[in-house]
Amino acid sequence: MRWPPNAAWTSAVKREGYRHFEVKSYGGKKDERWVELFPVNNNEILIKVPWSELKTYSKWTSGWLQLPKDEDCDGN
Repeated sequence: MRWPPNAAWTSAVKREGYRHFEVKSYGGKKDERWVELFPVNNNEILIKVPWSELKTYSKWTSGWLQLPKDEDCDGN
């Protein structure tokens, strides 16, 4: 996967109640790279994810995936 990271990501599980995230910032070098993400619907929450985790397809997908109808996007 290329660096710098894509701007939009979908988490496989809810994080802080959300699954769709945007990149705020990123940094580090080689194995120490990291990405700060915020939920699309709440830019007050910020999570820092190691680049190695973000590249793991079972945890994250680049872009925004269609969510099941039973999952809302407002943190519930």
